[in-house]
Amino acid sequence: MGKLKITETVLRDAHQSLMATRMTTEQMLPIIDKMDKAGYHAVECWGGATFDASLRFLKEDPWERLRLLRDGFKNTKLQMLFRGQNILGYTHYADDVVEYFVQKSLANGIDIIRIFDCLNDLRNLQTAVNACKKEGGHSQIALSYTLGEAYTLEYWVDVAKRIEDMGADSICIKDMAGLLVPYEAERLVKALKENVSLPIELHTHYTSGVASMSVLKAVEAGVDIVDTAISPLALGTSQPATEVIAETFRGTEYDTGLDLDILAEINEYFTPIREEAIASGLISTKVLGVNINTLRYQVPGGMLSNMVSQLKEQNAEDKFEEVLKEIPRVRKDLGEPPLVTPSSQIVGTQAVLNVLMGERYKVAPKETKGILLGQYGQTVKPFNPEVVDKVLGDEKEKAITCRPADLIEPQLEKLEKEVARYKKQDEDVLTYALFPKQAIDFFEFREAQETGVDPSLADSKIGAYPV
Repeated sequence: MGKLKITETVLRDAHQSLMATRMTTEQMLPIIDKMDKAGYHAVECWGGATFDASLRFLKEDPWERLRLLRDGFKNTKLQMLFRGQNILGYTHYADDVVEYFVQKSLANGIDIIRIFDCLNDLRNLQTAVNACKKEGGHSQIALSYTLGEAYTLEYWVDVAKRIEDMGADSICIKDMAGLLVPYEAERLVKALKENVSLPIELHTHYTSGVASMSVLKAVEAGVDIVDTAISPLALGTSQPATEVIAETFRGTEYDTGLDLDILAEINEYFTPIREEAIASGLISTKVLGVNINTLRYQVPGGMLSNMVSQLKEQNAEDKFEEVLKEIPRVRKDLGEPPLVTPSSQIVGTQAVLNVLMGERYKVAPKETKGILLGQYGQTVKPFNPEVVDKVLGDEKEKAITCRPADLIEPQLEKLEKEVARYKKQDEDVLTYALFPKQAIDFFEFREAQETGVDPSLADSKIGAYPV
């Protein structure tokens, strides 16, 4: 098989998972030269929640961060996470916005775009894949891994074959909840390698405590690339530790080839950043250990903590076990979607409401209605017709079966006009498209910094938004 390739996540998913995506560009830049010499296959450094957090909390231009990272990484591929038709936001955008965002991401320095959809509806990924191919980038489609009656080995193989037919360059097993246990990892990787010719990458989280063992079995089964995080920002809800994985395979046929002396220097650099984040409360000790409830209830750790918060607000913590039993029922009612943003929040909130109201679906948020109306895409299983009738009533006549973005008119021209007053670079229209309010606040902050007209604006805006 040759050497195992490693994608380092410390500049994106690791700090997103452990410290709420608050690492600044200034903290990243001094270590880039060392990271560039470590021997990584790629560094995941952009996308996911980094775009939102940069604007909302750090008052940084995410595009400028990307350009600075690209300038520093001379020998290493840069990778981002892309939410399909949602781009980096939380709703579907028109195809022209998706295409332009892909074009600008690659032009500013991204090499590999990992594209996923919360329902594994490949229709929501095709536009991004086509745009990536057109611009000469590497398009990687992620399988949002989950458990459930519908998610058999045959299901995953079928989706992988369709991904290959779409023209993707590689496939990622995206185990966002840490549900992929070791021997299932072995079975899944073997099945994928036997049925598709694309490289396979494994992305998993340490939340449930099994991730390093799952990596070991996946590597022995033939996985090509593994995501890891340098140890100060590894484990807990983050990835397995880079140094541990490198040392595990050193001297074997899977040797990563990573320079352990350089990894030690990278470790030393991020250690005080971790310590500072713990001291300030940015890293909670709750995310550093093993959450065995992830495997007990097959529910992502983030979804569990969100649910606990909702129950606390209602003084109903005693309903915890009842809500846990309700989650799989709601999930089944809603077509058994993978539990990842935003479907995890939708299922979890609906389960809490069902229990607190004492009647199932007495109250249904617009997001639940959106799932049932097909506004997020196609689920792997049909909806419970009784729930559809109760939640939607006559509204069910408005349900769609087409790709949701087919109903969205081109948006770029309108967005360009709306943001013209603030625009200083082409990318500003994309920032505005995804997060209009945060973008305008940032553009005003940027203007104040440049002109000095109202320097108090800078101080008043930082940290003004709730976490």
